[in-house]
Amino acid sequence: MSVTKRWHRPSAFALLLTLAGVGAFVWLGFWQLDRGREKDALLLAFRNAAAAPLTEFGAVKDPRDMTVYPHLHVSGKFDPQHVYLLDNQPRGSTIGVEVFVPFKVVGESRTLLVNRGWLAWPANRHELPELPPLPEGEIELHGIYAPISGGGIHLGGNSLLTQARWPKLTIFIDGNVIAADLGAVLLPRQLLLDADANSGFVREWIPTFMAPERHRAYAFQWFTFALVALVIFAKLHRR
Repeated sequence: MSVTKRWHRPSAFALLLTLAGVGAFVWLGFWQLDRGREKDALLLAFRNAAAAPLTEFGAVKDPRDMTVYPHLHVSGKFDPQHVYLLDNQPRGSTIGVEVFVPFKVVGESRTLLVNRGWLAWPANRHELPELPPLPEGEIELHGIYAPISGGGIHLGGNSLLTQARWPKLTIFIDGNVIAADLGAVLLPRQLLLDADANSGFVREWIPTFMAPERHRAYAFQWFTFALVALVIFAKLHRR
């Protein structure tokens, strides 16, 4: 039997539709692979940040390159009256909070949001975790200057507006929401404090962007879609 008798001649529409779909799926697959390589570079920069030389605050306070995580040295005072607790933060099988405190930087009108680290919830969830005391007066801080995560699910609107007592509990950290609650202008990034065994906090910082492995998994899916489209096209036009 000849080859021509084993195949239906595809219509121009079917051929163009298949080619367009396959081309789009392949492009999306390679785009996800590129995003994965970008995230590999970001992850490496984040991991190396804590061991990098210290950088003065004034030189990097408004970074334009989002792929750089300066290891920052900054002086100022904590605002002990305003503390935020980011809830539902897991460490292994334990749930806790991350503790955020505004920091008044010397010579800077904007406020720096400082992440002091993670604390486990007590056995009685009706009690807030006991917070280690804040240093008083002007101090120096060292940490990674990283984008504000925006972590958590934005459900139920802005719960900070309904809370009158401090510290305030939230399920997401959003720079604009915090700024509005404080009545202040925030710097574009937060400070993730360096690890300190005597601080009382766990400081094992995890980047908040999508992991490179997720991008590669999505790339595999798009390439699979391209293959499936070709298989379907072949089955539909084979006698």
